Amino acid sequence: MSGDGEGIKGCPGKEPGELFRDGRLVKVCAPMVRYSKLAFRTLVRKYGCDLCYTPMIVAADFVRSAKARDSEFTTNKGDNPLIVQFAAKEAQVLCDAARIICPFADGIDLNCGCPQRWAMAEGYGACLINKPELVRDMVRHVRNQIDSPGFSVSIKIRIHEDLKRTVDLCQKAEATGVSWITVHGRNVEERHQPVHYDAIKVIKESVSIPIVANGDIKTLKDAENVHHLTGADGVMVARGLLANPAMFAGYEETPLKCIQDWVNIALEHGTPFTCFHHHLMYMMERITSKQEKKVFNVLSSTSAVLDYLNDHYGVC
Repeated sequence: MSGDGEGIKGCPGKEPGELFRDGRLVKVCAPMVRYSKLAFRTLVRKYGCDLCYTPMIVAADFVRSAKARDSEFTTNKGDNPLIVQFAAKEAQVLCDAARIICPFADGIDLNCGCPQRWAMAEGYGACLINKPELVRDMVRHVRNQIDSPGFSVSIKIRIHEDLKRTVDLCQKAEATGVSWITVHGRNVEERHQPVHYDAIKVIKESVSIPIVANGDIKTLKDAENVHHLTGADGVMVARGLLANPAMFAGYEETPLKCIQDWVNIALEHGTPFTCFHHHLMYMMERITSKQEKKVFNVLSSTSAVLDYLNDHYGVC
């Protein structure tokens, strides 16, 4: 595990649980494979994001391998509040991962929502919504073994076709001491179908802990609408933030200042070129023509990208 030389966080900001006690909508950056890493988290925090998640990390690999820890997790003192999301299927393995991460983060999240076949075949992700006793056992073990009062333990789920099963899962998780639950309002089979915000509303009304709504939120107005539709305490955004990291600050499309900030942050953090470039391709999707995309998307070096941005947008 590494950072920018600042190591363990001596004094994190607000504890994650406190965010939900303020009474205002909590704006959350989703766990995104390859993308919700330190540099991008640094960017979205500049534009109104309250809480950030790491990409999903397989807990067993994280515990077993120092190399995995170093490649999968990087943070610094400004990177808070921060939730580390783990894929796990054994209580003690999740506890061991939580114990390792505890000094560096503000909480962990158990992924019970990833619908990818590899994850479900391994017993991770969305298959856990059908194993409420196992989820309860994993949460309980972390709660019992991590002696840090402000350290949060949350879960992220998808919904069942029979919503009563989802409500039962959430109530069992609440009884075990889960801090909050993020609900992606689709079932395991659904990808681009409309999000079932009515289901999130039912879940919110069935528990007393905070609920974070997730799915198809692309603008600040969308976030506010979902908040009103569901009563959710927070909203989690993935693709909407990739396309516009400034969306939580109310921008309809990525402002040039945000692109400039990304260039500065990415270069400072030594972000690999492919990741640096891909983020810019997402950010500039709405503000570039087809012809511009044909040129920009095939650039193959940092210097070529910087020259292009300088020549066309005055970003340097």
